[in-house]
Amino acid sequence: MNREITYFETPGAANTDETVKAAVGRAIELGIEHIVVASTTGSTGIKVAKATEGTGIKTIVVTLHYGAKEEGKWLFDEKNLEILQNMGATVFTQTHALSGVERSFSDRLGGASRAETIAAVLRSLFGIGFKVAVEITIMAADAGMIPVGDNVEIIAIGGTHSGADVACVIRPGHANNFFKMQIREIIAMPRLK
Repeated sequence: MNREITYFETPGAANTDETVKAAVGRAIELGIEHIVVASTTGSTGIKVAKATEGTGIKTIVVTLHYGAKEEGKWLFDEKNLEILQNMGATVFTQTHALSGVERSFSDRLGGASRAETIAAVLRSLFGIGFKVAVEITIMAADAGMIPVGDNVEIIAIGGTHSGADVACVIRPGHANNFFKMQIREIIAMPRLK
């Protein structure tokens, strides 16, 4: 099978529209029913929800957890939350699968956990957006937002700091079955990390 992959020269938000278009197009081709997208404020989530309107594809927006940048604060824009809910998208917040409480120990005591090591390897070899795509897939699976199984594929969209620059077809898995996950296709990613 030959498939086209979109490569961006540099990572970042400038690649969002092209990433979303490629991801939705591939979801339609494969009959994929769920797109999971990382979105800090909701802006990228809205772009995906608009692009999937009328397709039957469910948009699941994964946000940064409360306290990610400032204790007790959520970065998601409340107006965007309302827009997404009115569009039928699902928005949820959960502790990050590849850091979570482990980061507290690393920050305080030094060293790195196995989960943080996985995150570091994904960031280093494939880029931040790729790590995000893998992580939000685990989070969505663990929250029951997407189906999980050998014959299930979803598309995950992540980005480097803001927007979207990575899209992958993934066989999802839960955190406790991480090694059942499979990256089946790369749809878009930046060449530079």
